[in-house]
Amino acid sequence: MTSGKTGDRRILQRGWDYEATIPYEVPDSLEELHGPATGTVRVGPPIDTSPHPVYDLSSPERVRSLYSRVIREGITREQVALLNPQLLFRCWGALVLPRRCRALWESRFPSLAAARFGAER
Repeated sequence: MTSGKTGDRRILQRGWDYEATIPYEVPDSLEELHGPATGTVRVGPPIDTSPHPVYDLSSPERVRSLYSRVIREGITREQVALLNPQLLFRCWGALVLPRRCRALWESRFPSLAAARFGAER
C-alpha cells in the first residue's frame, strides 16, 4: 500500500485502489436467506449508525436503502438474517452498490445478474 514515509505522511503507490481492499461478504447460497418480507427491520452498526435505524419493508425506497447497506456493510450472518430472496430479486438492479461488491454477488449468483439485466430492458 505504501511506498515509504515522508515525515508523518504516507505515500500511496500510484494506482492503489481503496475499493479493492474492502472485504465484502457474500453468503454461500440464496436459499440461506431468511429475512422478513413484511413489517419493519431495525439494524445497528455497522450497517446503520443513524439515530433511528428502522426500515419499513412496505416502502420500496426503504427496502433499497436497507438492502444496499446490508450487502455493503453486513457480515454473512447479518445478510442471511435480514435479506429476503424475493425482495432481493425485486430490488437488485436498483441497489446502490460499489462495482466490485455487485460483481462479487453476481459472480456467486448469476441469477441476480440475469434479473438485473432483465429489469433494465
